[in-house]
Amino acid sequence: MRRELLAGLRADRAAKRPVVVATDLAGGEVRLLHPFEAGEPAGALLRAARGAAERDRSEVAEVEGREWFLRVFNPPVRVVIVGAVHVAQALGPMCRLCGFDVHVVDPRRSFATAERFPGQALSTEWPDEALARLHPDRRTAVVTMTHDPKIDDPGLVAALRSPAFYVGALGSKKTQAARRERLRRQGIADAELDRIHGPVGLALGAVSPGEIAVSILAQLVGRLRRPEGAPAP
Repeated sequence: MRRELLAGLRADRAAKRPVVVATDLAGGEVRLLHPFEAGEPAGALLRAARGAAERDRSEVAEVEGREWFLRVFNPPVRVVIVGAVHVAQALGPMCRLCGFDVHVVDPRRSFATAERFPGQALSTEWPDEALARLHPDRRTAVVTMTHDPKIDDPGLVAALRSPAFYVGALGSKKTQAARRERLRRQGIADAELDRIHGPVGLALGAVSPGEIAVSILAQLVGRLRRPEGAPAP
């Protein structure tokens, strides 16, 4: 049985599927739980595992009179950057230092080059095509940066129709207002539009590409770690 559990754990991790190994500290029973699977049977232990996975922290929980050690195995956070621009050149390496998987998407082949983004996953697909392939989930952040609606808007629509935990868009307040109106005409509801952090990043007075990247990363981490109380933009 333990071999089957280990094989299941390996398969889940290879598929980048969130999984929690729950071990009864008294009796030694071990279970594999998939806290975000819609078809997973409901129960107090699963709810405890979901809470631990959302906090991204292994912990001990008492469930119905039994103590369980909940070992969380979450896939890495993914950051999809739409637009191979100067801010993206700074943001990508910063995200990687945090242990995040970075994907840079830009159909403009002269921008999305290995020379400008060494060691990073690059795609010259259109953003909606790239996101359809990447399947953004609750551990995915999407940030658009081109200032070109033909590129940014399809990426934002795809992100807003996904469970992505963070959606950001570079641009001024005026740009954001125009963006919201365009997306509204494409059928995106106001409640979904409110998910967009735009102008993206914390209001730090950032000027340079590096400073702007810091403000974006700080806001993104806040939304990841404090989903109900992240710092306001």
